[in-house]
Amino acid sequence: MAYLVPTEFVTKMVDAGESKIYMATRDALIRAYMAGAILALAAVFAVSCTVATGVPLIGAMLFPVGFCMLYLMGFDLLTGVFVLTPLAWIDRRPGVTIPRILKHWGIVFLGNFLGAFTVAVLMAYMFTFGFNTDGGKIAQTVAHIGENRTTGYAAYGAAGMLTLFIRGMLCNWMVSMGVVGAMVSTTVGGKVLAMWMPIMLFFFMAFEHSVVNMFLFPFGMMMGGNFTVMDYLIWNEIPTVLGNLVGGLAFTGLTLYSTHVRTGAKRKFN
Repeated sequence: MAYLVPTEFVTKMVDAGESKIYMATRDALIRAYMAGAILALAAVFAVSCTVATGVPLIGAMLFPVGFCMLYLMGFDLLTGVFVLTPLAWIDRRPGVTIPRILKHWGIVFLGNFLGAFTVAVLMAYMFTFGFNTDGGKIAQTVAHIGENRTTGYAAYGAAGMLTLFIRGMLCNWMVSMGVVGAMVSTTVGGKVLAMWMPIMLFFFMAFEHSVVNMFLFPFGMMMGGNFTVMDYLIWNEIPTVLGNLVGGLAFTGLTLYSTHVRTGAKRKFN
């Protein structure tokens, strides 16, 4: 059967969260590194398609290819473990504790950043022929994205910060739907289709994804974007990480778990 009913795939989510906590540090780091690198390559691909066609929807339609590749290879994004690992703790799986969850999140964050940063350096070198040119239109486009999504938010103060947080929250609502959607099907075609739709949506809507941004902003700075490392951290990465955590856990993980595993008592009628 190609489709799992909700009670089955939500149990798979809890099992997956538990297995990640017990994963060797070496394996967690490698899988996170590869996930960050592949997602960064997909971001370059999507921006290149957008610049070449002048149609942002084309880039958004093609960006999910990276997410599908990394998921099918069994690699891990921070946005995914934000949703899965807390469910194992809520389900009281043996050995799953808050400190171990936080440690796993730290390892995945580090791996994702190193992978995305590696691609940022390689792309910067490639587009500029060893930092001898300005990188052309694609590089300048990414630099402007970095400026608009750091100092652009800062210009609006608290309202800009809240906007950034909401965009991060909405992003991982959709991204985690892609993660869960892949568990719904037992066929490769079904998994890809289930992942493609929410990932395309988040990219086209310019929601904030903490791992994609680990590539966009370092690359943008190398390409001469007018913002600093502190602008990136304070006015993008940290609020985006928090928004991703809240959005993925609240809108996807907890809602599915509470209504398909810890269901409420059935109503009684006279």
